[in-house]
Amino acid sequence: MRLHRLDITAFGPFGGTQSVDFDELSTAGLFLLHGPTGAGKTSVLDAVCYALYGAVPGARQSGQGLTLRSDHAAPATRTEITLELTVAGRRLEVTRQPPWARPKKRGTGTTTEKAQSWLREYEASAATWKDLSRSHQEIGEEITQLLGMSREQFCQVVLLPQGDFARFLRADAEARGKLLGRLFDTHRFAEVEKRLAERRRATEAEVREGDAALLADAHRMQQAAGDIVEVSPPDLAPGEPGLADAVLTWAAVARSTARERLTLAHTARTAAESAQAATDRVLDDVREVARLQRRFTEARERAARLAERADAHREAQTRMERARKAETVAPALDLRDTAESEHRSAATDEARARLALPDSYAGAGAPGLAAAARKAAEELGGLESARRAERRLGELTRERASLDRQEREDEDVRQDAESWLATWEATRAELQARIESAQEATTRAEQLAERRDPAQARLRAARQRDQFARDTDAAHARALAAREHATDARVHWLDLKEQRLQGIAAELAAGLVDGEPCAVCGSSAHPAPARKDAGHVDREAEERALAAYQSADEQATEDERRLGVVREALAAASAEAGDTPTAQLAEQAEELELRYAEARAAGSGLHAARERFAQAGLEHERRVAAQQEIALRSAARVSHRDRNDRERASLEEELAQARGAADSVAARAAQLERQAALLTEAAEAVRVAEDTAQRLKDADARLSDAAFRAGFDTPQAAAAALLDDTAHRDLQRRLDAWQLEDSAVRAVLAEADTAAAAERPAADLAAAERAAESAARRLRETASAQDEAARRCTELDRLSTRAGTSVRRLAPLREEFDRVARLAGLAAGTSAENERKMRLESYVLAARLEQVAAAATVRLQRMSSGRYTLVHSDDRAGRGRSGLGLHVVDAWTGRERDTATLSGGETFFASLALALGLADVVTDEAGGVRLDTLFIDEGFGSLDDQTLDEVLDVLDSLRERDRSVGIVSHVADLRRRVHAQLEVVKGRTGSVVRQRGVQD
Repeated sequence: MRLHRLDITAFGPFGGTQSVDFDELSTAGLFLLHGPTGAGKTSVLDAVCYALYGAVPGARQSGQGLTLRSDHAAPATRTEITLELTVAGRRLEVTRQPPWARPKKRGTGTTTEKAQSWLREYEASAATWKDLSRSHQEIGEEITQLLGMSREQFCQVVLLPQGDFARFLRADAEARGKLLGRLFDTHRFAEVEKRLAERRRATEAEVREGDAALLADAHRMQQAAGDIVEVSPPDLAPGEPGLADAVLTWAAVARSTARERLTLAHTARTAAESAQAATDRVLDDVREVARLQRRFTEARERAARLAERADAHREAQTRMERARKAETVAPALDLRDTAESEHRSAATDEARARLALPDSYAGAGAPGLAAAARKAAEELGGLESARRAERRLGELTRERASLDRQEREDEDVRQDAESWLATWEATRAELQARIESAQEATTRAEQLAERRDPAQARLRAARQRDQFARDTDAAHARALAAREHATDARVHWLDLKEQRLQGIAAELAAGLVDGEPCAVCGSSAHPAPARKDAGHVDREAEERALAAYQSADEQATEDERRLGVVREALAAASAEAGDTPTAQLAEQAEELELRYAEARAAGSGLHAARERFAQAGLEHERRVAAQQEIALRSAARVSHRDRNDRERASLEEELAQARGAADSVAARAAQLERQAALLTEAAEAVRVAEDTAQRLKDADARLSDAAFRAGFDTPQAAAAALLDDTAHRDLQRRLDAWQLEDSAVRAVLAEADTAAAAERPAADLAAAERAAESAARRLRETASAQDEAARRCTELDRLSTRAGTSVRRLAPLREEFDRVARLAGLAAGTSAENERKMRLESYVLAARLEQVAAAATVRLQRMSSGRYTLVHSDDRAGRGRSGLGLHVVDAWTGRERDTATLSGGETFFASLALALGLADVVTDEAGGVRLDTLFIDEGFGSLDDQTLDEVLDVLDSLRERDRSVGIVSHVADLRRRVHAQLEVVKGRTGSVVRQRGVQD
């Protein structure tokens, strides 16, 4: 990387635009960047870093109150940095503009502009610049990729901060590790350590989990085995070695013991089964003898009871025989009862029918009554035509009443319509006038609404105008006071600063120490140091004045911004409200509001008036249509009424002949219908009574003949012998039960086995059952013991199999855990095999540090005239870890000592050599990116003349690798030794740069 040109505008202490031509400075190989303290030497380096990475170095970026924009810049001048450089064979131009607050183009105050960036590349073939990107992120990624290093690495490698490397020389291993880790990006090795530790914990947790499951299976096997195993399971914790073998050994002992118990239980069960079979056979024999003995005894008792009921059985048989004979007479008895019941019912009906007839028919027979009924029916048939005429006359009467009612209703409607239509013209005119009035009011309200809203807006703007006018006066007074205060503070600060610059010699002299070099001239002799006078201004007073000025200036800027905001608001309100007084605008707005409300209230009835007019028109049409309909209906009713009157007269004459003495044809027809029905009913009742009397006589004759043939003296005797269904079934059931019981008793008493068992002694069933129960209980106990032993064996086999599976599954996991734990211990530096307790990241950094020490020694020996050599040390420091030790070997004494023992000047050139060596190693680490421009910041004031010459020779030798080195220092002697210079001069209006090349 080689820098060509740097343009700085409104950045840091530079109020205007300053340009630096690095090509001219680099021709000498070594150039000096100098200037008084606070002039902005470091700001040049900050500008380079900001152009590349969009941020200043971290140490300066963290300063309190640091801003990129220059306080000396004009308000309209934007902060901008442009850097032209060559990197990786490409010539690029980077432009950065940080965010800034610019004055508004209209009105007062400021507005914030966003940050902007540009990246261009020079095309030599076309001799033009080509735009590459305007994205902050893309430009940052492109620069980082081309340089091959981050901003922190760039600040350590290109902008060599001597103070940091001096601290690096004196730091402990932990601090060195942090710096080297940032530069060489070794966090991936730390991630490896972390990953190994996490993997070790994960595999350890899995192993412990598997061991816990294995122990759980061991406890389950112990519960399944019970007390058959005298040895307890292994008392080991998860993760302890030998746990799997101990569990499997104990499981094998438990399984063998369980199988022995199962064999013993099987033998005991076989013996119990044989004993139970023998007792069951004996019990079956005893039960059979007891059953036969009970059967014989019960049969003897049943035979005795049958003998006691023999007489009753013979009587029941006799009664059953008479009932069976009477059953042959039962049909004749049923027929006679039916005939008698029918005859009584027919006689009752005949008497009731004769009572309903006139006395003239009291002795008439069935034929006479039937003839009279036919005559009445014939007369009734002749009245059918008169009945239809009577119904038609009723209909005509109802029609005439309906016509009269319709006529009255139509007359009422006609009169109401005529009365309403008489006022129609006046009503229509009134409604039309209302509509026109409401329409005019609505139009007037719309016109007033168009005037009302602008009036209200002007009134609001006028009120805001008045308020903003008052606020503007107050803000203007505050801004004037704040600006005057800021001006006074600035004048006071500049006066104090001028006084301090005039007395700076006394302030520097106060820090001189006999024997130590002067920070300005470098001499260790101080013959006549300046003295402070009574009115001397120190640094603290100047800083307080500067802080007071900055605070006052910020407050004045804020007050001016607020004044601009208020003025903009006042201008906007004045433009809208005009010059009319607010009171007059309020009166105009109020008058418009009142007139608008009146017009809107008057026009609100327009819709209702239109609806009423439309309803009135519909009502007028309905009334006219009603009059026309009434006229048509009246004409139709006159014709209908005439036809109705003619038909009624004809029907009344016909009905007068048909009614006779009755009130109506219907009454006469009802009399004839009732008379015909009574005569017909009476004739039928007389006929039925005669028939039933004859059937009763025939039934009596057949009953007497059937009773005689069945052997009964009278029909009454046969009827008494009959049994109903219930009595017959009950008697037959008793006879059948007696017969069945007699047969069963005879069969039991005839059995040979039963008789033989009865002759034997009484069977002892209770003793046999006790013996069988005892044998069965023994069998259940032995079977339960065998089942328990079998379940124990099965469960132990299952758990042993699962434990064996778990052991086989855990075997590779245990091997992985041992391997990972060993690697994690080695990487973390906690393993006994890691003798120096060196972490993996420290090991990698130690290799880098060894390279850095070797590269630094080449220059350190030349700077120290071959006296000092930097060496890397792996020794442990106290209880800490080893790997990042750094010692210096003194050739004069031949001893190795800590770098913290070097003096001030020795520390400077040692740290410079270390910085240059680190730059070479980081450059190689970054992929061999060539760094053609380096900057070294301060520290040369601590060197004597001889050492300074040696250091400059070393820096000058860098030109052999076509490098240019910029020295940042205010040591006066360097201005004489280094001809190419870039001077930063500070002033009240900001700093400027002056460049002098080799030719100058």
